[in-house]
Amino acid sequence: MGNDNHDDESSLSDKTSVLQSDTFKLRLAQAGQAPPSVVLLVGPVNSVGRQWPIEDTDRIIGRAPTAHVFVDDKSVSKFHAKLVMAGGDVSVIDLESTNKTVVNGRQIQPLIPHKLQNNDQIKVGNIIFKFLERGSIETVASAQTFDRGQTDALTGIANRGALQAKAPELYKRSELLGISLTVMIFDLDKFKSVNEKYLHPGGDFVLKELTKVVRDKLIRGNDFFARAGGEEFALLLLGSPPKQAEEIGERIRATIESHVFDFEGKIIPVTISIGIAFKNDRDTGWESVYERADKALFHSKNSGRNRCSVAG
Repeated sequence: MGNDNHDDESSLSDKTSVLQSDTFKLRLAQAGQAPPSVVLLVGPVNSVGRQWPIEDTDRIIGRAPTAHVFVDDKSVSKFHAKLVMAGGDVSVIDLESTNKTVVNGRQIQPLIPHKLQNNDQIKVGNIIFKFLERGSIETVASAQTFDRGQTDALTGIANRGALQAKAPELYKRSELLGISLTVMIFDLDKFKSVNEKYLHPGGDFVLKELTKVVRDKLIRGNDFFARAGGEEFALLLLGSPPKQAEEIGERIRATIESHVFDFEGKIIPVTISIGIAFKNDRDTGWESVYERADKALFHSKNSGRNRCSVAG
């Protein structure tokens, strides 16, 4: 009996080491294909750890929403610096920025390329990036870590932190390009009773199934969809005219109402209430658009639920 147990433990140990080895090999394989990149080390809290691959030359770092590496910080110039690739090497060039560009503690001269080495730290204003060379295994590891921090564990879509990081960027892009921005908030009607009747496994099923239906069937790839918390979701549409955005909201509402939520052979009736708001000239930030959408959602709830309301 003792020998059998020892054999089982050895077998388990062997399997564990093989699994770890395979995971490491997978990371190595992924790293081998990873382009050079910059990772945010110090900056806006919701963006720390974010990674930007350098897959083409002339990647602009700046505060302008059109910058390839966009950072919303006043210490950063609109077009602060750029990353250039030549012959497999990456260099950074300061674009005569107000607060200068510093590499590893030393200020670089404007408009003169400075070749980067693996793990170099690049300071633009008060923001610090780390450069990772092509094929760095840290590229894969840091990307996976950041993705986990920005992803809702239950539904697999963006979480509230990711929403708070992405929304200001979309708002500024909307302003710069002169295109519309729609904030749509919806939540599940009487979700507490779903949890009480079907317990948390049933509630979790509804949240995951709703996410899958909206993500796979009802929105475009460039729409930003997040779980804002609990049973509340947020959808940000950039460039959709108001009439089209209202149609999208109504389509989502109707599709969820007609969808069959089959949990272990039990059909759970599900409806949602939606609030919609459009960015206007009086807004000073995305938060004011979100607040109006939230008030519109409250109106939908108080008007009988299972409906869309548009903020005035």
